[in-house]
Amino acid sequence: MELSSKDIIGSGGSGTVYRLAIDDTTAFAVKRLNKGTTDRDCGFERELDAMGDIKHRNIASLNGYYIAPQFNFLIYELMPNGSLDALLHGNLSKVKPLDWPTRCKIAVGAARGISYLHHDCIPHIIHRDIKSSNILLDHNMEARVSDFGLATLMKPDQSHVSTVVAGTFGYLAPEYFDTGKATTKGDVYSFGVVLLELLTGRRPTDELFLEEGTKLATWVKCIVEEKREEHAVDTALSCFPVEDVKEVFRIAEKCLELDPSERPTMAAVHKMLEQVNTFHTLISGTLKGGAAADNTLLTTGSGYTCNNRLS
Repeated sequence: MELSSKDIIGSGGSGTVYRLAIDDTTAFAVKRLNKGTTDRDCGFERELDAMGDIKHRNIASLNGYYIAPQFNFLIYELMPNGSLDALLHGNLSKVKPLDWPTRCKIAVGAARGISYLHHDCIPHIIHRDIKSSNILLDHNMEARVSDFGLATLMKPDQSHVSTVVAGTFGYLAPEYFDTGKATTKGDVYSFGVVLLELLTGRRPTDELFLEEGTKLATWVKCIVEEKREEHAVDTALSCFPVEDVKEVFRIAEKCLELDPSERPTMAAVHKMLEQVNTFHTLISGTLKGGAAADNTLLTTGSGYTCNNRLS
């Protein structure tokens, strides 16, 4: 398996991801995992255990694996549109920002995938590292949850799994950070942070929050309490349906409840987001065919705020 530095499409603490082209029409994403420590080898085994039998439209498909003397390799379907993190925060975010229907579609798809892990897989799967860089996008901008190196399997009769705390700063649920008990509600919290990223265009580690000694969830909570949600929306969104955006802020707030028992399940989160998406699709369908099909002509009278909304 020949992998070159020019084919690197991602990297992290556990290894590197390469684009492997088989021919002009077939390519895969190959994750090369370093060997040598118990944690690294366990990560490879966890990913195989979690992904071995999963086939779902919103979960990255594992096509195979390969064990070599110095590395372990996982072979995944290549996602041509990269990660949500790159699209929200990378160079493309300014050149071709994600519009509201696409953001809504991504939120619904990711929620559907995580709900499947929590409720339909036996044993249930706690992802433990839900974040925007682990949500990949296929050629139709359909979300695929990826990177199961920290995934934990949980039997239906278990309420939690005790683990060494792991994950990504800014996305970890506070009770997991404090106790080391991984639950599905921890994933719900992490997904709430992702929803705020989709809404605001800000990472949880944004310099603004570090400078002010706060965090994304706290900043948004204050803005929502003051009913100024429109002022927190990503400035790259030139046009958006005000009530839909407010509803997604409310859903994110529910996911981010400090008491995990107050958070909804991922099945409930998916249902709530699906309702927002369905309503938006119906309204968009009604608007199409008239002058309002052009986003620049949509007005607050149609439930949209457009263009220089903060001026």
